[in-house]
Amino acid sequence: MDLNLLREPFAYEFFRYGFLAATMIGALCGLMGVYIVLRKMSYIGHGLSHSVFGGAVVSYLLGWNFYLGAGAWGFLSALLINATGRRRGIGADAAIGLVTTASFALGVALISKMRSFSRDFEAALFGNILGVTPRDLWVIGAVGVVVAGAVFLGYKQLLFATFDPELARVYGVATGRVETGFALALAATIVASLNVVGATLIAAAIVIPPTTARLLTDSFGKLLALSVLLGAWCGGVGMLLSFWFDIASGAAIVLLATATFAAVYAATAARRRLRLARPAAELLAAAPVAGRAPVATGASGEERVAGR
Repeated sequence: MDLNLLREPFAYEFFRYGFLAATMIGALCGLMGVYIVLRKMSYIGHGLSHSVFGGAVVSYLLGWNFYLGAGAWGFLSALLINATGRRRGIGADAAIGLVTTASFALGVALISKMRSFSRDFEAALFGNILGVTPRDLWVIGAVGVVVAGAVFLGYKQLLFATFDPELARVYGVATGRVETGFALALAATIVASLNVVGATLIAAAIVIPPTTARLLTDSFGKLLALSVLLGAWCGGVGMLLSFWFDIASGAAIVLLATATFAAVYAATAARRRLRLARPAAELLAAAPVAGRAPVATGASGEERVAGR
């Protein structure tokens, strides 16, 4: 590869900011995505991103800080989804659809009613990597450090609550606190990701890296590490692709993540077929030659079959 082609994007300050933001967001989404996928809650990333969009509009109207207002709204939405999903007859998927679509619709309604907005909310929907500022980088970095630190300190409790929450409660794990902390971390991750991938693509950034990593390992520790690395890879390289091909950064990141998943899926499937084909080939090689009867060994003459 031509080194000048690789260096060219980094000559621009906006790209350097965007590259750092995309790499950090990719790693953060990869970390949180492991727990999302293992809990079979892939839809919640998509839903909460839409809910946070509604919170962003409301926080703007009330004059609140964007990150604090949208983060608080997302956190409350996550708690409401959890409480609603526990009600008998209402599943978690229905609770996610109910709460998040209502919040998103509220944001759209407020935008259509109050047409004198100075903030560009289209960036929150589709991402605006060119608008990333040093303050955004500090926010993303702070969220990443806090979330990673919380996962490290509460590793065992979170792991236990993820795989078997009922048994975890029996063994004294405060699952209520774990769920609350997890909801807060997820809301913070989504709010920090809005300017990079946008509300419409956050779910893919959260789900695809850990899904790809699951194809490569059965170890939970390795799964976390691989998901974080894959997320960072897709974020950073996706930014380069978006510059070279002049396409939206969020779309480039998600398309690269999808292509990476497809490549890993094809490679692991081929390896599995080869592994299954090898014993079959060995069995065929060990099979008796046609026209000859196998010789069976035994204690009595009746159990012995003479070859012809």
